[in-house]
Amino acid sequence: MNVKEVRDLNNDELEKELTSLKEELYNLRFAQATGSLDNPAHLKDVKKTIARILTVMTERKNAAGA
Repeated sequence: MNVKEVRDLNNDELEKELTSLKEELYNLRFAQATGSLDNPAHLKDVKKTIARILTVMTERKNAAGA
């Protein structure tokens, strides 16, 4: 998910997506620990998407407070 797609989502959708991605990250880390992770690059993608969502949420929070 790129930044444009993240910015198009409303706050509720961002919260749901963030929860979903954190769950997926947990599962990927578990798979990596057990040695059954097929695509280790997917871990990096999920972490970057989480960071994008958190950045957009922080920007919106700061804009609303200013």
